[in-house]
Order: sequence, then structure tokens, then C-alpha cells
Amino acid sequence: MTAVDGRRPRVAVVGGGISGLAAAWALDRAGDCDVVLLEQAGRTGGVLRRAPVPGAPGGLVVDVGPEAVLARRPEALRLIEEVGLGEDVEHPVTTRSSVFTRGRLHPMPAGTQMGVPGDLQALRGLLTDEEVARAAAEPSLAHDPVTGDVDVASWVAGRVGPAVVDRLVEPLLGGVYAGHAGRLSLRATVPALWPVATSGTSVVEAVAARSGAGAGTAAGGPVFAGVRGGVARLAEELTRQLAARHEVRTRAAVHRLEAPAGGGWRLWVGPRPDPQALDVDGVVLAVPAGRAARLLEEVAADAAGPLTGVRTASTAVLTAVLPPGTLDGLGDGGPLSGVLVPPVEGRLVKAMTFSSAKWGWVGQAADGHDVVRLSVGREGEQADLQRPDDEVLAAALADAAGILDRPLRPVATLLTRWGGALPQYGVGHLDLVDRVRDAVARHRGLALAGATFGGVGLPACVATAEAAVQDLLADLG
Repeated sequence: MTAVDGRRPRVAVVGGGISGLAAAWALDRAGDCDVVLLEQAGRTGGVLRRAPVPGAPGGLVVDVGPEAVLARRPEALRLIEEVGLGEDVEHPVTTRSSVFTRGRLHPMPAGTQMGVPGDLQALRGLLTDEEVARAAAEPSLAHDPVTGDVDVASWVAGRVGPAVVDRLVEPLLGGVYAGHAGRLSLRATVPALWPVATSGTSVVEAVAARSGAGAGTAAGGPVFAGVRGGVARLAEELTRQLAARHEVRTRAAVHRLEAPAGGGWRLWVGPRPDPQALDVDGVVLAVPAGRAARLLEEVAADAAGPLTGVRTASTAVLTAVLPPGTLDGLGDGGPLSGVLVPPVEGRLVKAMTFSSAKWGWVGQAADGHDVVRLSVGREGEQADLQRPDDEVLAAALADAAGILDRPLRPVATLLTRWGGALPQYGVGHLDLVDRVRDAVARHRGLALAGATFGGVGLPACVATAEAAVQDLLADLG
């Protein structure tokens, strides 16, 4: 990178979640620039967070945000390796999961693509014979190719029937996006099926072919990976190492972004009554869509406008430590990793993870106790989360007890709320992202990163950060 007026360029990264941390890390590794990371909260990491469960045996500390990374993508695992946590990577002990529907637990069918089946026989029991027959007819039917983005529910239901959407697609999509299939973009959320939609070919045959070729594995290995002690250790280690070489500021809200006539960027940072000016040569905005829109409205209104239309979902995670043996005997064939609950069941809990069975390190740290993680909240269902903590805890535990058909008497609990944490990829979302990127590209030294722009998982967020830094460095020479 070339010097600016005989000095090292200075770059501000706004947002200290995983996208902002990954952007700052990429800038640090590129060298020859000074980085200022600005996070408005009192800590970095965003949704990457771990916390002790009050009253838990042995002072149990668990992830209260994402607990795993997708191993079939390299970005997050590479970052974990770079910060020195590679030896602490773990894979799930069990990945056997169930779907709770029609009053009981059913094994999650293997070989689906976000719930769309390739092996129709695996659906029997979970779906009625008539519903299976509806899906089985799909390969013999003629299908018109789609010519523009569509919602997941209408396209899948038109191919294999609404029951597949209600009982399989909805709980899987809800687990990733905390949204509803009828409001989410097929092209953005299930990109593997987009070529099938545009070609008019059979989706059942396409999914079966992918399953037969080994889809769902990462080079023959596990699909997911975690970190012993919690995935949030990645954010903690990034912060520690970055703070040793650059400025990392918490409680540093950015209220305004300006483009001075002489070039570069000016950020107004700090308390609103008396913000301080920070002049830099480049800016990476790694914040949610709404905040990005507010910061861009003066300097790039053509980018800010579309971003105001991105909806978000709020969720909550309940961690419960249960007496030893509470979860024994669930399902057939060994321990379960968790349960998904379709919205059609009308339950508060949308998913359960049996953390002590799924992750070896949690089982060891829990001192023989069972640890279950309950997920609550979908887009448009804010009322469920507007109750006091004790009411949400009691309702979620009662709901889970009904689903599992056994009493749940926790010895320790922890409720963590995530307000507006998940962007919703509505129909046309990728076109929206293209418009925003094109608008931002017209402003030298400005780049965007985060879950809004390339996927909600950790690897995708890291990828957007690295791409943003690459664009920024090209701008700065």
C-alpha cells in the first residue's frame, strides 16, 4: 500500500462483531496501515459471546451465540488456525437430530437440501402416505423455469407439496435465519437449488444426485466444527491480538460519517453531546443494515436507501443445566444432538441443542449434568420475547418438557437475548446487495462487510470482511 502524504494510511473499522474483527485482522495481515476498530458496545464479538451459567456445577461457561462454524467452508476455520486456536477445534460427538411434529419425535431424514428431500422413503412416518406420494410425483411433472427470484415456500410447495415446507423446510430455515420460508428468498437462502429452479428440472432428482455424490460432508469429514471452551474464544483472541498492535475502542459509537472535500473520511465518535472527529483514509462499515444506512445517508444515499428495507429477526437463547440422566433415552439409536420444531406446531421453542451430548468439551465441563440450549424467536414474532426473563424462561422450559415428554427441572439457567441480530433475506435480496455494493464502489476508500451482504454464518461473515478489505486496499493503492 502506498503512503498517504508521507504517512501510513489509517483505516477505521466500524463494528466489532466477527465481521469487523475479521476485517481488522485482514488489514493487520496486509500490513502498512494503522487500524482503528470502533465498537459501540462495551465489548467486541457481537453475537460471538460466551458466559457462565449462574449456579452451574464447576462454573460452566458456554457459548450463548453461535456454537459452531460450517466446516465445509474454509474461512472461519482458517481464521481460528491463524489466531492459534487450531488445536482446540472439535467436531460434534453426534449429529443425529429429530423433528418434533404431529405429537412425537421423528428422525431428521438424511440427504435433504434445506429440507427438500432426495430420498422420499425417508419421509414416511414424518409425512403421511398422501404427502409422500405428492412429493414422489415431482420428477414426472413438467416444471416451468423461474425467471426471477421467488420465496422458498411457494417454490418448494409447488414442486413437492406444502407438507415438505411445513414439516422440514420451515424448521431448518428457521434454525439458520430465524425467518419464515414464505418471506425468504430462494436464490439467497438455498442457492444450491437456484439452478434447478431456473432450469425447470426435477428438484428431487437433483437433491438425490447431490446426496449420492456425498453432499453434506466437508471433504468426507464433519460438516460442523466448534472450539473447545466455546467458539466465542475466536472473537476474544482476535481482540487480544489486534489490541496489541492497533487501537481497539469499545463504547465508541459512530454517529456520523462525512466525506471532507480534501478526501478521506471523517467519523464523529463518542457521546452525542460531545462527539470527537476521527479522520481516516478508509472506512469499513461492518454493522447491521439499519446502522449502515444511517451512516451512509449523507455520503451515499443511493446505498443507504435499499438498506433501510432489510428486515431483521430477534431471538433468545436459553441455556439450562439439568440433573444427570434427564435426557437419557431420547430417540432410537443413540444420543441426539438436538430437535427442530416446525412453526406449524405452534410452539414457543423452535429448536433444541443437547450441548452436553453434541460437544465433548461441554459434556466434560458440565460434570455429568445434561446441558440443553433452547432457541426462541422468529421474524415477526417479537411478542414472544417482550415478556420478562422469568416468564420467557418458564414458558420455554414448559414447552420443551412437553415436546420431550418428561419433566425438566434445571439446576441452573441463563437467558440471552439477541435483538435484531439476524438479517432477513427477502425476495430480491441479492439484487438489493448488488445495488448497494455498486453505489458504495463509487466512493473511494469505503467498503461494507457483514451478515447482510453474503450469508449469516461465521465463514460467510469472514468472507465478506476479507472481500471488503481487498476492495479497500485496491482503492488506497
